[in-house]
Amino acid sequence: MSDTRLSVLKTYKLYVGGKFPRSESGRVYEVTDSKGKWLANAPLSSRKDARDAVVAARKAFGGWSGATAYNRGQVLYRVAEMLEGRRDQFTREVADAEGLSKSKAAAVVDATIDRWVWYAGWTDKIAQVVGGGNPVAGPFFNLSSPEPTGVVAVLAPQESSFLGLVSVLAPVIATGNTAIVVASEKAPLPALSLAEVLATSDVPGGVVNVLSGRTAEIAAPLAAHQDVNAIDLAGADEVLAKELEIAAADNLKRVLRPQPVDYTETPGTERLTAFLETKTVWHPTGSLGASGSSY
Repeated sequence: MSDTRLSVLKTYKLYVGGKFPRSESGRVYEVTDSKGKWLANAPLSSRKDARDAVVAARKAFGGWSGATAYNRGQVLYRVAEMLEGRRDQFTREVADAEGLSKSKAAAVVDATIDRWVWYAGWTDKIAQVVGGGNPVAGPFFNLSSPEPTGVVAVLAPQESSFLGLVSVLAPVIATGNTAIVVASEKAPLPALSLAEVLATSDVPGGVVNVLSGRTAEIAAPLAAHQDVNAIDLAGADEVLAKELEIAAADNLKRVLRPQPVDYTETPGTERLTAFLETKTVWHPTGSLGASGSSY
């Protein structure tokens, strides 16, 4: 037997509805490292792929939003556990994608794993921060509680292919939304590998759907789609963001505009609350007499 063997090249695929399809169009595009060296062929998603991802995300929304916050936290923590076991793989991919040294890429991966844990801890606490009882003048209880917006399209940051990606994705699903992620156009491989982790981390199929390709080409049908409730424009440039905002206005989508963010800093609650709706309930307490309330 020959001592020489050919390495098995990885075939990257999309992640839609818990499955790994190739692009509906069959197209791919070359992904290179910071020095122009070929790394892989990534799927070039089509408008049909984007529509399929919306259908999958909508189908998964009921079950995911109806799960307990504690359960969602367990699932997110499981993602962190699985990433820890594949730390070396992601260190290589981030190093290639972002032109970092091995030590710096390892630090990025560690920060990304910690980011999953951070958001996992928030799942059953955010309701206490942004909800609660409201004082009113009258014989009523007035209670406000947060609820997920629905299906959220997320344009991942272009430069931060892994830490930035998780920083915009994790808060969306932590609060009970489902997501369609458009990976970094020039560095999609960490996002496509993350999909493999999500598939084995108890995340129900359809909760996260990952598309790769031309950001503008995929984002346009998502921004105009009537069954997408919100869009995060983190990965859009100024011109594209304006076009997508106009398209999103047709069905009054929530829009989170792109802004300069240092993803290495500990995040606040802004992205957790960006895609939450507030439900307020009034409940009569009965008559209020001199001796207090009665039912």
